[in-house]
Amino acid sequence: MNTLLLRLAAPMQSWGVDSKFDTRDTQREPTKSGVLGLLAAACGFRRDDVLALQELSRLQFGVRVDQEGQLLHDFHMAHGTSTYVTHRYYLCDAIFLCGLASDDRELLERCADRLTHPVYPLFLGRRSCHPPCRWC
Repeated sequence: MNTLLLRLAAPMQSWGVDSKFDTRDTQREPTKSGVLGLLAAACGFRRDDVLALQELSRLQFGVRVDQEGQLLHDFHMAHGTSTYVTHRYYLCDAIFLCGLASDDRELLERCADRLTHPVYPLFLGRRSCHPPCRWC
């Protein structure tokens, strides 16, 4: 079994699973779907590229929490036909080590290369959460 390790350490991260309407939550550690989304962006996969996304979904996933982040609650005033408040939650100063494992060494090597030369911009859950410059 081959493993690709990603160190996720940034000022802000957000790993939402069950966000509804005006509230965007975060889990306390990275989710498999969030990390696979990051890999898909790095590789340049489109959202409708079912075969490529299925290939990524077969990866085994694990997380080690090296430093628990502090939960941050932020809110935004949205102005349109009416004014309303949206709530967003982030993890601040968290550090994780994520492992992606597979028997397909070539896939993991392609992903590792793409993380250093991504096709699309990379985010740790949300656009405002930029990843570190170095991964490992």
